[in-house]
Amino acid sequence: MPAVLHVLTGPTAVGKTEWALRWAEANGAEIVSCDSLLFYRGMDVGTAKPTPAELARVRHHLVDIQDVTQPIDVTGYVAKAKAAVEDIRQRNRQILVVGGSGFYLRAYFAAVADDVEVSPALRAEVAGLADAEALERLAGLNPAGLGSLDTANPRRVVRALERCLASRLTVADLARNFAALRPPFAEYTVVLTRLDRTAEDLAKRIEQRVAAMLRAGLVEEVRGLRAAGLEQNPSAAKAIGYREVIAMLDGLLPESQLAAEIAKNTRALVKKQRTWFRTQLPPHRVIMADVVRTAAELFSS
Repeated sequence: MPAVLHVLTGPTAVGKTEWALRWAEANGAEIVSCDSLLFYRGMDVGTAKPTPAELARVRHHLVDIQDVTQPIDVTGYVAKAKAAVEDIRQRNRQILVVGGSGFYLRAYFAAVADDVEVSPALRAEVAGLADAEALERLAGLNPAGLGSLDTANPRRVVRALERCLASRLTVADLARNFAALRPPFAEYTVVLTRLDRTAEDLAKRIEQRVAAMLRAGLVEEVRGLRAAGLEQNPSAAKAIGYREVIAMLDGLLPESQLAAEIAKNTRALVKKQRTWFRTQLPPHRVIMADVVRTAAELFSS
């Protein structure tokens, strides 16, 4: 019988942490984080990281594993997640993956990276090209066309050019090779549940969450993280909650508008998450978090 991976996802502020803890406690499971910010030590308040008391209730994996100055990419995440999953499986414990970071979450259902390596020298060479020059060079390497590549997005053009030059393959060849890759967790049966709430309920929870973060010392946390090198990790520094505080500390955002700005950007993130869940995840069960009563309901058929 195939090993099973239970995956619990949902938008920011929906209530994943508490329901995950309840299910894990009831089923002898350990939790593997699929949140792109929980990896970093010190990013606690602004990520709504599980508290020490919550972490003590259930063993967690991939939480507080990196210094904030050490970015982790999806390839690194997959390697660490596979090691954690195999460790849990070897100890005959159930596995619960929890999080809402779409690109990392997708690794449990499909391939997310291939083995094309772009050297620092090549990356620097391509970075020195003007946008029009990069697109012209990419088109020259792909005489049959660029397919569905968003050529109006300079970043995607640059990444495609890097990969074509590094692999000596066309965009179409790279896409075909990628489609044939085996998913990282292909040997597991993945059971997916998504928690959701009404827009009104989520908006209220977001307001309460932002207020709680500010009371808990978000501004002080960001000050400390900046001193530790937060901005060496652009994806972490640009995370919601952190980027707004940085703007305030730099005099670009009035303190009186801080809470409203974080809440507004969190609502926008939730909207993007919902679209991603709807269009990028395989068919799955959706449960309204305000009506589920027991942890057993999360993965019941």
